[in-house]
Amino acid sequence: MDAATLRKRPLSVKTAAGREGRTAPEAELGEPVSPSARLVEDFYIIVLMGASTPLNLPALRAGIEAQLARYPHFRSIQVTDKDDNLRWAPTTVNVDNHLIRPTLDPASVAANPDKAVEDYVASLSTLPMDRSQPLWEFHLFDFPTSEATSTAAIRVHHSLGDGMSLLTLLMACTRSAADPTRLPAMPPLPSRTGAIYERPRPSAGVLAYLLWVWSFVVLAWHTVVDVVGFFATILFLKDPHTLFKRVNHAETQRKRIVHRRLSLDDVKFVKNAMKCTVNDVLIGVTYAALSRYHSRKSGETDTGKEIRVRSMLLVNLRPTTSLHACVDMIKSGKESHVKWGNELGFIILPFFIGMHSDPLDYVRKGKKVVDRKKSSLEVVFTHVAAEVIFKVFGLKAASAIFHRMISHTTISFANMTGPVEQVEFCGHPVVFIAPSGYGPPEALTVNYQSYVNTIMINLALDEGHFPDYDELLDDFVESLEHIKNAASRLGMHHRKA
Repeated sequence: MDAATLRKRPLSVKTAAGREGRTAPEAELGEPVSPSARLVEDFYIIVLMGASTPLNLPALRAGIEAQLARYPHFRSIQVTDKDDNLRWAPTTVNVDNHLIRPTLDPASVAANPDKAVEDYVASLSTLPMDRSQPLWEFHLFDFPTSEATSTAAIRVHHSLGDGMSLLTLLMACTRSAADPTRLPAMPPLPSRTGAIYERPRPSAGVLAYLLWVWSFVVLAWHTVVDVVGFFATILFLKDPHTLFKRVNHAETQRKRIVHRRLSLDDVKFVKNAMKCTVNDVLIGVTYAALSRYHSRKSGETDTGKEIRVRSMLLVNLRPTTSLHACVDMIKSGKESHVKWGNELGFIILPFFIGMHSDPLDYVRKGKKVVDRKKSSLEVVFTHVAAEVIFKVFGLKAASAIFHRMISHTTISFANMTGPVEQVEFCGHPVVFIAPSGYGPPEALTVNYQSYVNTIMINLALDEGHFPDYDELLDDFVESLEHIKNAASRLGMHHRKA
């Protein structure tokens, strides 16, 4: 395929053939668009993926057509049925329409290729997608940057799937770089895959039985507290105004999508030293980074003062399925058994901004918050509540409530795990994966993504709100370094003891 056949800018916009007013015969319609997917109508996911080789356009096109474009939502558009319900309708996919090769200023690319890619990706947050075709695009940059020989920015509408399902789908289209005949190695699945309330009854012992009963009492109490907080957030409970909170949620802001590498080995070192999880460490690093940024900008250095803000954390409620199991189901013709869409619940996760003399206090506080949230059915309740509100009051009311809930918090946060070995995508060895997104009415979105021996910190920021975003990225790097050094000293003290 010649590069000239690829789409050029400007990007397509909504057309008369788009969703508005479009209907289709019942025989052409697929499953309804889920309430969760309807609530993220204005949300988009962007994945930057760098390769160590120049773009091989014929191989890329053939690979996308054979792999990605075969999945139901990636070959469907959204249409309304006779009852004015939104449904997925299969359509013919022309992969060339989804491959976009931007025309960038040669002088800008030569002067700073990283900035040229960054500026272009930021422009995507202001440009709509063409709803007359499946809602996914590959924006291709066939020139070297400081991180890769070539780069792709994959933009996907959030209704096609949540972050975890789309990452699994993307990995299903890759192969191990060491052995292209097999799928990449992924981290082990979480040890607990059942519902949070499925707690085995102890076989013997009065004390063990009483502790088992007490765990349900604690679960019920924490759930009640979280549900009350959920409704309070919708009705009146707002985060205090800080440097991280957008002032006017009604305005659409252009998003700057940026990232920086962290060492996964350093994160695991802290995890082992403090006997916690990787997620606990990353939340602690986020606490520390936001605190450093806030202290520098505001001049607040009082270690006894702390500001409590909150993050809206979207949680995938589908049963955990391994990558290999998903691919096996697809190969065996059981593609409908694989759930790629949105089945989301919400957790309101407290974030604490304040200076601590001991960097490990950030991780300790993060672990305490996460452990508390693990003993609650908040995520199940919020999912059910969203479904009920949508069915009883309709899309407009549900969307208004959802928007209000998010606008009353400060940031969005997510953490996803990727392959533990290098992968190839359509024959291109991948050197980094950096997912992020835009759409939530918040000034800052924080997303972590692991890949091989690194963790990428990905930020989506309001451009005008964070003109010094490079300094904020530095704060994440330096915060992990300080926490790791403190954990090293902790290990030395234990050895001396």
